[in-house]
Formats: sequence, C-alpha cells, structure tokens
Amino acid sequence: MEQLKDKYRISAPTSSELNLLDKAAVHAYLKANHFDVIIHSAWWNSSRNSTKNLSKSYEYNVGMFANIAEHADSFGKMIYSGAEYGKAHYQPHMTEDYFGKHQPTEDSHRAKFTMMKIAERTANIVNLRTFAVFGKHEDWEIRFISNAICKIIYDLPITIKRNVYYDYLYIDDLVRITDWFINNNPKHNAYNVCRGKAIDLLSLANIALKIAQKRLPIIIRNEGLAPEYSGDNSRLLGEMRHFIFSDLEDDIEELYRWYLMNKNKIDGDKLLSDK
Repeated sequence: MEQLKDKYRISAPTSSELNLLDKAAVHAYLKANHFDVIIHSAWWNSSRNSTKNLSKSYEYNVGMFANIAEHADSFGKMIYSGAEYGKAHYQPHMTEDYFGKHQPTEDSHRAKFTMMKIAERTANIVNLRTFAVFGKHEDWEIRFISNAICKIIYDLPITIKRNVYYDYLYIDDLVRITDWFINNNPKHNAYNVCRGKAIDLLSLANIALKIAQKRLPIIIRNEGLAPEYSGDNSRLLGEMRHFIFSDLEDDIEELYRWYLMNKNKIDGDKLLSDK
C-alpha cells in the first residue's frame, strides 16, 4: 500500500524478522509495540518456484492468524481480507449473510472460513472480503488483466482458460477503502469489498485491446462460463455513503500506461506459455 506510506508510520517485518507461527515471538512483538492497526496480509502458499509443503496450508494460515488474534487486547484493530465462499457454491452477488451456508473444501477457503469464525468472536477484527483485485505490482504471469495487458504490449494472443464473471476492484480503490476502515469504527466484522458489478474476462480483454488500439486474437480454451464470483456491496456503501468507485476502463488504461513505462521489467518469453 505505497499510497499510505507517507500518511502513517508503518512497521512491516519480514518473515525472517517475525515468524507469525511462533506464538511466543508474536506475543512479545505485539506487547512491545502496541499498534493502532494491524493489516494482516501474510499467507502461506506455493508459488511456481516455491518448495513449501502445501499440505500445511490450512494449518499454517490459520495458525498465523490465530497467533495475532489471540492478543487482540494488544492492538487497536486488525484488518484482513477473506475469501470464505467455496467454489462449489458460488452465486452472483453474494451477501455477507451467505457466509456459513456452506463449508468450503479447498484448503485456502477453509482457512479463510476458520479465520472468519475467529473474527466473529473478536470485536476489533474486520474482514474486508474482496472478490478480484487488480493493479500495479501483481504477478503479471498469472493475473488476468495484467497478463492480458502485457501480452498486448508484446503483440501476443490473449488466452482465457474459460470465460467467467468476476467482481473486479482496482487496487487504488481498495487502498482508499482500507484507509476509511483504519480511521473509522465499522459496525460489522465483515464487508464485501467490491464494485457490485461483475464483468467477464472476454469483455476485459476487449477493453484492453481498445485502449491499446490493437487487434489481436483472443483464444478461449474451454466453452461455457465458469460460476460467477461476485458480491453485494450494500453493507459497505451503507457506511461509506459518499464513496465513488473509479471508472474500470480508466483503471485499465492507467495500468496499461504503467506497464508500457515498465516494459523492461516484463520478460516477453514468459508470456509465451500460460500458467
């Protein structure tokens, strides 16, 4: 959240400096610092080149979260982002009350589900539940909008494994929303942080091509639509009454210009195969 670094005094220890799985270390760190706000974004996962043991994903992610939540009296509030709805039960425009209707089976969603159960019992923990976020510094090899933009820059075909509707949110909007939650006391423990308007990957690809003023092939590898993943943001906007989301096409154009300026950081060879 580079936009906030000049506004707040930020402490961001690396995993080597603070092992969140070490209960004693977490306890000592929180007692010594008395943070006003903790933004918990640590996540145990496996990237393409990682040697991490995926079988530990649920245990470690819940463990890191619980080790912080256990000392909720040591800080003002904690903000994190959940994704508790299992893929088998996605519905368009899910509300916050949809949580708990089904038990997710994927380890990542199960971990987020358990984290939300902990948050429900802890007054000063709030879940900003996102559905699809895009922006600068994301992994352009696998994140669709950034990947499509980079392929356009290199005049390569855009590929879609299967078309699907997502509720995309630009990172700058997420930062503005997070800033509001830092400075205000929300009424609930969970909020769907989304635009409330889903858009499909094919439409996003065409928007990016229009911005670049190029005609390139769009390859859809599998027919039909995957289940839509979107949320109802009524609760969020009920408290942030004057919040206005940025224009999605403007956001994509801004990101396209940013990648053009940083083309030297994009390895075109890595765009030749889809991850």
